[in-house]
Amino acid sequence: MEENLLPKHIAIIMDGNRRWAKERNLDTKLGHKEGAENLKRIAKYANKIGIKYLTVYAFSTENWKRTKEEVGALMLLLQKYVEEFLNDKNLDNIKVNIIGDISKLDTGLQKSIEKIMDKTKENTGLTLNIAFNYGGRDEIVKTIRKISEKVEKKEISIDDINEDLVSNNLYTAGQPDPDLLIRPGGEQRISNYLLWQLAYTEFLFIPKYWPDFSEADLDEAISTFIQRNRKFGGK
Repeated sequence: MEENLLPKHIAIIMDGNRRWAKERNLDTKLGHKEGAENLKRIAKYANKIGIKYLTVYAFSTENWKRTKEEVGALMLLLQKYVEEFLNDKNLDNIKVNIIGDISKLDTGLQKSIEKIMDKTKENTGLTLNIAFNYGGRDEIVKTIRKISEKVEKKEISIDDINEDLVSNNLYTAGQPDPDLLIRPGGEQRISNYLLWQLAYTEFLFIPKYWPDFSEADLDEAISTFIQRNRKFGGK
């Protein structure tokens, strides 16, 4: 597959972990664990084939409504995932970002997140954005507040506010918007994910649950993307 045809930025809603476990009579935690393992596989493969940015939805601002046990398991999974990355001698040059409101997370987890982001900040391969305690509306509200503070301090004027300024104050500042959004699991909605960034993104919804999503499925998704005619509002 020619690299110049590849999407530069792929976003994924990692859906179906709980249903995957339920259909196998397994504990929900095992579904999330397998989903986390699959993220490693897909991230390394995306890096290998030349994808520049991969943004995955791991935990939304709405997920706090789940049971205390499930939320706790997800927090432990992120901690384990980050620590494994920290101890990995071969990160395949992947740069790891955690996007979302990490101030609400446990102090120890926050420190681990800061460490992995600092450790990989100079890496030049795939940029892996893990959206954790993330909500699209929450991101936009935070961006409005940030810009409003700059206006209030007279650092900028109201006339300076445009699309570029908004984009440059989002969690994904400095990154291109996603070219392709993939949602495994059979649902056909974006669930408060990257609401600003997905304005002209191509969507692909597939029935397969995230833990079963393979490298071959990513190849097929990219092939589908390449065949689409992106008009960006033009004819």
